[in-house]
Amino acid sequence: MRPMLEARALSKHYQQGSIAVAAVDSVSFSVLPGEIALIIGPSGSGKSTLLSMLGCILRPTSGAILLAGRDVGRLSDRELPRIRGRCFGFVFQSFHLFPFLTARENVETALRLRKVSASVRRERTVDLLARCGLEDRMDFYPASLSGGEKQRVAIARALVGDPFILLADEPTACLDSANGEIVFEMLRHFAQEEGKAVVMASHDPKARRFADRVYSLADGRIEVVTD
Repeated sequence: MRPMLEARALSKHYQQGSIAVAAVDSVSFSVLPGEIALIIGPSGSGKSTLLSMLGCILRPTSGAILLAGRDVGRLSDRELPRIRGRCFGFVFQSFHLFPFLTARENVETALRLRKVSASVRRERTVDLLARCGLEDRMDFYPASLSGGEKQRVAIARALVGDPFILLADEPTACLDSANGEIVFEMLRHFAQEEGKAVVMASHDPKARRFADRVYSLADGRIEVVTD
């Protein structure tokens, strides 16, 4: 099976005066449809930089990013937004919900940007929020939701456009143990049952139980822990 997402000798260097510092240094790995690839490592090891490059947010200094076999790392600034919007869903530790929109409206926003019709937006949003266990919380504003509920809304928003790949950066960092487990279960469900490729960076030790592959990142370099 062809990898859904693949990094080949991916590097990101920053210039500090006359010195080039490698935030990510020649990283190679892949994730198949239906898999969760977990990236672990201490703060400052390059996890967020790596995810930003994989999601075509940050350009690599060198190396290749292959999406279903196509090198997307060198696409033009004009082409990248379309790739990001169509192929990737993003989940962050701090939710990034609009406080003045309800849970349903927050999720619908992702489809409104694509000019999806109102009826289809509502149908997809209601279905996905219900599958995330939020059928009775759709019309609540973020201030009235728990941390776990906010993160489930954020996951629904990331998935409502039916992306191929979900990138999750510390998705349980702001959650208690019980809600963190719920989020991991959701990510595993969407990977296994719907064939999404999930790349997750996490400090949470429980994340290993839900991963198909575990990679350790330190000082910008990666190694396989389990495969």
